[in-house]
Amino acid sequence: MRASVSPALGGTTVDILWSLVIPPTRSGADVAQDLYLLWPDEVDGLTTPGPPDPALARYVAERGFTVVGEGRLPLSAQSLYQRDERPPEPIAGGAPYVTFVRQGGPLGLTAPVTYVRIPWTPMLANRTFLVHLRMGLPRLVKPREATWIENAFWGRRHTASLTFNDVRPRAMFPLYLENRHRLVRLADEPAQLMINFAHAGELKILEVFPQSASRRKSETLESTEVLSIFLDRSEGITPQVLTAQFGYYTGWQSWAPVLIPAVFFVLGNLAGPLITLAARRIGARLAGRIHVDPGGRAERQTGTVVPRETLGRIEPGVTTLEEVLRLCGPEPEEHERLAAPDRRVLIYRGRRVVPRRRHLFGWIATVSRWDVEHHEVELVLERGIVQDVQARVRRAHLAQPEEATR
Repeated sequence: MRASVSPALGGTTVDILWSLVIPPTRSGADVAQDLYLLWPDEVDGLTTPGPPDPALARYVAERGFTVVGEGRLPLSAQSLYQRDERPPEPIAGGAPYVTFVRQGGPLGLTAPVTYVRIPWTPMLANRTFLVHLRMGLPRLVKPREATWIENAFWGRRHTASLTFNDVRPRAMFPLYLENRHRLVRLADEPAQLMINFAHAGELKILEVFPQSASRRKSETLESTEVLSIFLDRSEGITPQVLTAQFGYYTGWQSWAPVLIPAVFFVLGNLAGPLITLAARRIGARLAGRIHVDPGGRAERQTGTVVPRETLGRIEPGVTTLEEVLRLCGPEPEEHERLAAPDRRVLIYRGRRVVPRRRHLFGWIATVSRWDVEHHEVELVLERGIVQDVQARVRRAHLAQPEEATR
């Protein structure tokens, strides 16, 4: 059983080739009778001229099914030893078929099933020939669910599946159960399920089931990849499946694994500084309008702000350097002159930012403006004694506290 898939992904052609193994004690005339094929889907497209077989339609109608399509499928015989010199011999009339569903019932409408009658021909019993039935299947290849991003960058993904002995469809099982004692079983000769993928240069096979399936290049078809499994005769009526998830990609999609990281790298380098700048500006605006104060201290202070009462305790001509460092802080800015080594200037600088708030809820408040005070205290000492004290305070009203540092 061989399916042929192309990038068009429309109807898929399935070819079934087989011959009968007649026991040595019997002849072909002893078993001369029509064969029947149950296929778990509808067929479409590939037909051969000829009227439908009313007996097939009557057979399924008597069992409560509804006919939705009928016709004849191409049927031929291929010589095994003269394949190159002798083309396949068409069998007149082909193979009549009927497609049916079951309507109503507790589970509703069933999926379509096709019932094919293969008329007896002596070539069925001739081991030097393979009988060839060809079908066109519109739904053998099914799209795989994916996001639009996956479809845009990596192309659409599809699933193709061939089965043997799968009688689970609800419209199929009653006919199988009725005729299971007449089942034609596999012989000892090798039998395969195969899927041929044309244009292998544009093909990406993502997953294959079973994992033991063989994958190789076709020996006879150009640019064709072949998946196949041998049917195991010991499995009995257990369904045997060959499934592939695959996709055909265009030229630019083949570069997607390289282009996508490169695009993100470039966009990241370009957008990173812009996003950082925008985030800083937005954050600054929010910080200037909304104030969160879990500690109960609304004001912000940097540097060293010497309180007025502390300055009142510094007495020129009396207060020493050690007392100044103890009262105002141990890390002042210090200026010295080489021309006056006994003279030193200590400077304390600090900033206090106080928001004008209106409480909203708990620790959160809105801010109308920020009052900023810049404090600078200059102490002149000579031989370790304070000689002069100067204090300067600059006040401003700002929309954002960060503006005070600009």
